[in-house]
Amino acid sequence: MFDIGFAELLIVAVVALVVLGPEKLPTAARAAGLWIGRIRRTLSGIQNEISEELRIDEMRRTAAIKKEELDKELAEMRTPFGSESSYSPFGDSVSSPEELQSKQQKAEHESPSENSIAPPAQEETPSSGTETGTSETGTKAEK
Repeated sequence: MFDIGFAELLIVAVVALVVLGPEKLPTAARAAGLWIGRIRRTLSGIQNEISEELRIDEMRRTAAIKKEELDKELAEMRTPFGSESSYSPFGDSVSSPEELQSKQQKAEHESPSENSIAPPAQEETPSSGTETGTSETGTKAEK
């Protein structure tokens, strides 16, 4: 800051001794030291406040940038699948649960067509030695 060497300090001390005299020099040096200490503490406090404000400002900027990134990601997550692009690995066969349920209900109400697969009709077969659906004079199913 100040480029004051030992020679300059010695000259200031000799001039102060001549001007103030040996009786007032110790009190003047003490008062000068107190003033210098107060000035240093004040400047140190100001520097700390400035650095703290700069740190807070940097944190606010960083938080704003992170918030924008998170908002962008959230907006991307909220968009439904397929609205951004028409590509789907399943093609057009993907249906919502509501669509599947309505298709299933329609299929239950319609009669089975030739293209639909119906379960085979089960014939009644005798089970464990009992005859079903026949009389004593009728045809008996053999085991």
